[in-house]
Formats: sequence, structure tokens, C-alpha cells
Amino acid sequence: MKDDFKKILKGYQAFRNKYVHAEQSIMYGLHHNGQQPKIMVIACCDARVDPALLLQCDPGDLFVVRNVANIVPPYEKDANHHGTSAALEFGICLLNVAHLIVLGHSQCGGIKALLASEALQQDDFITNWVSLIKTPDFRQYEADDYAKLSLTQSYQNCMTFPWIKARVRNGKLTVHLWFFDIQTGQIYTYAHDTKTYQALLPLAE
Repeated sequence: MKDDFKKILKGYQAFRNKYVHAEQSIMYGLHHNGQQPKIMVIACCDARVDPALLLQCDPGDLFVVRNVANIVPPYEKDANHHGTSAALEFGICLLNVAHLIVLGHSQCGGIKALLASEALQQDDFITNWVSLIKTPDFRQYEADDYAKLSLTQSYQNCMTFPWIKARVRNGKLTVHLWFFDIQTGQIYTYAHDTKTYQALLPLAE
């Protein structure tokens, strides 16, 4: 436990050395110019799936919201509290991001909680949250297969937001569905025309 905390303190110092200690540092620019990301990511809370680390991004590159099972909820304009929806509104309507990536992953604990909800020992909120992506036949799936299916459900939920749907239609916003395989470190991207996941190919040097 103590070594884990020491690790993050060393990481903090490395961050300051890389991004802060320079007159024209990245953080200096972000302070004076504000954030202007063009990419938003809806990612899972899983500690193994950090979008900025996976994509080797600098501060300011990504606008990220993380929740259990990387779920995009449906558009519900009511008096309840909608953290993910508020983040979507901020990123898309105020920051005007051009790309929205919904990033799922293998071995997702949130998906496993949905498939075996009766086994949860602590469940004040989890089952209700993951029920947003529950289908009538959900128990027939393996966890990774259902994690991919849930991405298409999140895409359908995206299209219930009027300002997402409008921007997609006029070409100002592209929604990407990505699946990260933890064991191989490979990202797969969903092709809507073939309804299959294909390996995301890195750019040639």
C-alpha cells in the first residue's frame, strides 16, 4: 500500500518535470488558452483502461468521462442527476468536439455485474446503472461479447440526444465504437457497414 502511494507521488513529480517546468510548457498554454480538445471519450472506470495512456495523449488532448461499463445513457431531460449526459452536453455543445469515442474493453466488471447481478454483495447503484444496457436475452452472452453489444446500445442512446443526432447528420461529429482487448493491448473499431469489429491500425511512421 505504501509503495503504491509512493509510486503515484513519483509519477506526480515526473508529470511536473515533463509538463510544468518550462516557460512555454503545455500546462502554461492550457492555463492561458483554456482547453480546446477535439476528441471526447466515454470510457470505463476500470483501472486498466486509461484513454490518455492507451492513446499516449498530452493534457488537453482528450475530454474524458468515465463510468462503470462506459455506458451512454438515453436522453432524459428531467429533474434527476445525469452526470454522463451533462458531460456529453459540455463536450459536444460547448467544446464542440469533432469525435466521440465510446471505449469498451474486455473483462469488464460492470458487464459481469449485469450478467451475474444476483451475486453482487454491494449493490446500491450498480445493477440499476448497468440495466441501461440490458437486453431480454442478456444472460445468453459471454461478458466480452456483451461488452461489444453494449457499445452498439450506447450508440443508439447517443442518437436520442437531439444535439448529437443533428451534429452526426450534418457531419460535424463522428461517433466511434472501440473495444480494447486487455490481454493483447489491441483496440478494435466497429464497422457499421459489416457490423463487425476490426483491428484499429496505427498510422505508419
